[in-house]
Amino acid sequence: MFNKKTIRDIDFRGKRVLVRVDFNVPIKEGKVKDDTRIRAALPTLNYLLDRGASLILCSHLGRPKGGPSPEFSMKPVADYLAGLMGKPVAFVGNLVGPDVTAAAQALKPGEILVLENTRFHPGETKNDPELSEQLARLADVYVNDAFGSAHRAHASTEGVAHHLPAVAGFLMEREIQYLGQAIAEPKRPFVAILGGAKISDKIGVIRNLLKIADHVLIGGGMANTFFKAQGYPVGDSLVEDEALDTARELLAMGGTRLRLPIDVVIADRFENEAESRVMPMAPVPDGWRILDIGPETAAAFRKVIASAGTVVWNGPMGVFEMPNFAQGTYSIAQAVASSGATSIIGGGDSVAAVNQSGLANKITHISTGGGASLEMLEGLVLPGVAALLDRN
Repeated sequence: MFNKKTIRDIDFRGKRVLVRVDFNVPIKEGKVKDDTRIRAALPTLNYLLDRGASLILCSHLGRPKGGPSPEFSMKPVADYLAGLMGKPVAFVGNLVGPDVTAAAQALKPGEILVLENTRFHPGETKNDPELSEQLARLADVYVNDAFGSAHRAHASTEGVAHHLPAVAGFLMEREIQYLGQAIAEPKRPFVAILGGAKISDKIGVIRNLLKIADHVLIGGGMANTFFKAQGYPVGDSLVEDEALDTARELLAMGGTRLRLPIDVVIADRFENEAESRVMPMAPVPDGWRILDIGPETAAAFRKVIASAGTVVWNGPMGVFEMPNFAQGTYSIAQAVASSGATSIIGGGDSVAAVNQSGLANKITHISTGGGASLEMLEGLVLPGVAALLDRN
C-alpha cells in the first residue's frame, strides 16, 4: 500500500540526517504538557541513531505571528527530548545560518541537534526555495516523519525533499498505511463517524466517504446544519447557514447511508451547569441549543459500529469538554474500542476522548495528524508524502 522509500532503504552510517518531526506539543510555563507526539517519533530516531547517524531535528510549534516569539521556542522541547532519550540534545536558536551550519557540521554519530521553530522563518510557510536549499545543505539525507504536517507544502516538509535523498520515517509509514488501507481496501462494513462543529471543514471528506463507506454516522455541531437543511428549527444551536445547500446535496447523495441523530440533548445555555433534557429530534424550542447526541442515537450508532469491519472516526459527538455533554462521545468511544473492527481515530478531540476514557490501547491506530488524516480521507495527495522517493 505504501509505495515510498523508508528509512529501511538507506545506509545511515556516518550520515547527517535532517528529520522533520511533528513536535507541535502544548507547552505551559516552559514545560511540555503532553508528549504524545514526541514519543511517537522515538522509534524512528532510535533506529537512525542505532545505525550510526547524527540527527538534526526540525519542527514547527504553534502559530507564531510574524517572526520569533519566546513562548513558541523549541528549547523546552529539546530539553524534554534529552530526558526521554537519556542523552544530551543540543539546541541552536535559529533554523538556518552560520551558527546552525557550524553546529550541524560538529555533530558526531549518535548526537542530536534540535533547530529553532521552523515557523519563525518567513520562508517556511511560503515554501521558499532558498530556505529549502539552506536546510538541505545541513545534511546528507532527509527523513519526513511529520505526518501531522504532511498536508502542507512548506520548506521543511516539501521543498527540502527535492534537494536530498528523501524517505519516510516509521510514523509516516504507519499513518499512511492505515489510512490508505481504510480508503482503498477497507474490511466491510466500513463505518465512518464524523463529528465536530462544522460541515464546511469536512465537505470533501463527507463526499468522498459517502462513495466508499457503508455507513456515515453524523454527530456534533455539524448535525445541526443537516437538521436545519431538512427544515427542523434548531433553536439557538450552532448552525452554518452558508452550508445549508451543501448539507441538502449531501443528504440527497447519502440516502440511507448517511445517518443523523434521532434524539438529542438540549440545554438552555452553553454551560456545563445549564438545565438540560433529552428530546427526540423535532423542532428545538427558542433559547435552547443541541449540545450532544441522545441515548437512543448512541444505542443506534453503537449497533452499527458493533458489526463494522473498519471504523474511521473524526470529531466528537457533542460538546465533550463539558462533562454533562460528553456522554455521547464517550459512548461512541466505548463502542469503537469494543467493536473488534480495524479502528482509526484522527482529530484532536476524538483522540482526547479516547485517551480520557482509558481506551486508547483498544484502538488499532490513533492518528497524530487531524488535518492530514482528513485530507487523506478526502482522497487528496499529501504534498509532504508526494515529495519522497518512490519505492521502485
